[in-house]
Amino acid sequence: MKRLGLKLSLNDPRWGKDNKPQANEGKKPGEGPPDMEQLWRDFNQRLNGLFGQKRPNNNNGDNNGGGDGGGNRPDMSGGVRATAGAIGAVVALIWLASGSFIVQEGQTGVVYTFGKVSHTTGSGFNWRWPYPFQSDETVKVSQMRMVEIGYRGNIKNKQTRESLMLTDDENIIDIQFAVQFKLKDPVAWLMNNRDEEDTVRQVAETSIREIVGKNKMDFVLYEGRDKVAFETQQLMQQILDRYASGVLISSVTLQAVQPPEQVQVAFDDAVKAGQDRERQKNEGQAYANDVIPKARGTASRLMQEAEGYRSMVVENATGNASRFKQVLVEYQKAPAVTRDRMYLETMQQIFSSASKVMVDAKSGSNLLYLPLDKLIAQAAATDAQAAAARAAQAQSSLPSSSTTLPSELMPSVEVNRTRDSRSRESLRDRESR
Repeated sequence: MKRLGLKLSLNDPRWGKDNKPQANEGKKPGEGPPDMEQLWRDFNQRLNGLFGQKRPNNNNGDNNGGGDGGGNRPDMSGGVRATAGAIGAVVALIWLASGSFIVQEGQTGVVYTFGKVSHTTGSGFNWRWPYPFQSDETVKVSQMRMVEIGYRGNIKNKQTRESLMLTDDENIIDIQFAVQFKLKDPVAWLMNNRDEEDTVRQVAETSIREIVGKNKMDFVLYEGRDKVAFETQQLMQQILDRYASGVLISSVTLQAVQPPEQVQVAFDDAVKAGQDRERQKNEGQAYANDVIPKARGTASRLMQEAEGYRSMVVENATGNASRFKQVLVEYQKAPAVTRDRMYLETMQQIFSSASKVMVDAKSGSNLLYLPLDKLIAQAAATDAQAAAARAAQAQSSLPSSSTTLPSELMPSVEVNRTRDSRSRESLRDRESR
């Protein structure tokens, strides 16, 4: 349009004329916009000088320089080609540089060729063919990931659709738990899962519902929490391996296990009643453990005392019968002597139980007081000590299973034997006299 000499500006006073005014005609230097054509020619000349190209001579042109085809106009075809080549080289370098990428430590780079996984890269600087041939994606394989089931962020922010489950005894239980996992195969994690974390969450919910449905409510609430978590982890790993999801389950942690809020008060009352029942049972068992051994010990002691008393009575009766037979034999031999002996022994037994004795005396006074009580007590103490020594010696000589006689019954027997020996000695003295 400029070559045709047309002016599109209606404000130009020379609009519609055929003559061609100069670019800066009627303007002072420094006024108006610069000539864009002249700037373009200067830029091309500089590029030609930069790339060592010379301006071609136009010998066929008009020497007068008339019109745009004059001999003073430069040929711009070589400069345009050089400029286009430089721009293309820069664009090619930028395009090739766009294929470089850096993989951080603990990450793995996955390279796609036309949308298909071609290979994986380790940490560091890597390069691939730029778009549209290849693309890349980095995956954090060492990061510990976590999904929450039954709540989001805080235990109070419950998700009842996920947390309410049915147990084997047809009770409803509310469970919130968290699953921690890592990636063992980044390619499977990216290619075999549409929504990765949602897949893990659904598998966790399915697994724990199966485990809880096989156990009683009390088992899940109290003693079986660790077992439920362990079995859920194993079942999740089996399902994810069948899905080829590239996930490794690290742990399953039960955050809260409780009955639903609607029956929480009634459940707490039932738990308290059960605890009171167990406490009373333990107290009764403790009382029984205290009373029964004492009763058994008392019964055993009474049986041993009765056995000892029986043995004592039997032995005394046997000894009395044997003594009576011996006395009978002696009485048949000497009746008078035997009567005197029996009389003396009877009087000795009577006087041994009396503390004061009244005797006749032919002296001036009618009564004579003797301190027989002290003499008798001294004699009884001596006899008791001797009997105790004999009993200890006899008990040490007997086996451990033998029955021990009561200690309060032994002195009387020994005293009787001692008295019998004394009566026999006195009778022999009298017979010898």
